Amino acid sequence: MRKRERENPCGVCGHYHKYEEGEVCGICGHRPPISSDRTSLQLSAFPSVIFPDFLYLGSYDNASRSELLKTQGITRVLNTVPACQNLYRNSFIYHCLQDDKILQFDDAIQFLEQCEKDKARVLVHCMSGKNRSPAIVIAYLMRSKGWRLPQSYQWVKERRSSVELSQAVYQQLQEYEQKLFGSSESINPSLPAFPPPAGAPFNFGFSKKFLRMGSHLVLVRLREVCPKA
Repeated sequence: MRKRERENPCGVCGHYHKYEEGEVCGICGHRPPISSDRTSLQLSAFPSVIFPDFLYLGSYDNASRSELLKTQGITRVLNTVPACQNLYRNSFIYHCLQDDKILQFDDAIQFLEQCEKDKARVLVHCMSGKNRSPAIVIAYLMRSKGWRLPQSYQWVKERRSSVELSQAVYQQLQEYEQKLFGSSESINPSLPAFPPPAGAPFNFGFSKKFLRMGSHLVLVRLREVCPKA
């Protein structure tokens, strides 16, 4: 949307688009939450807690609520979207990733490790809090905790159920896992190559019939070894 079509910019992203009418910003992708559930809208104002007193994950809307962030004790912000403006430079310490396609995992993790060392609370955000910022947190878990990709993904997904990684971003995580550990568990044919939809069980690529057969065989074998089982 051209500037002359609207006198004042959006109060959240600072660009010119009809936020009140639901129009998506053509520059940074900012849009109002899509939900008819008031509870969901209220909860969306709060970032997800990945680690209490340290690591928080959220959206640009979360990052735009300075008083809420201060209430939670957040003093630093990791912005994963170059087009998103850092709104409160006088109140928070910002670190912004510069590439809008390739996620700079090592750069972001270095900032997060410094935050942890300083015992500072930090918010990691992208536009929706569903794709780029969760990927950064997952990469941080792999490097700092030594967790593999499936475990790191599950940890974040359980704490922020709205996470929806794109295939391109998930592939970057697979490559980063291979860089860290020399291999990628997700490339193993017995593991899912891409995260299943929310609520779908991890069946590791096997059919339900095969899993039922496997469970039956395990039970039979267990009874042979331990008759009282």
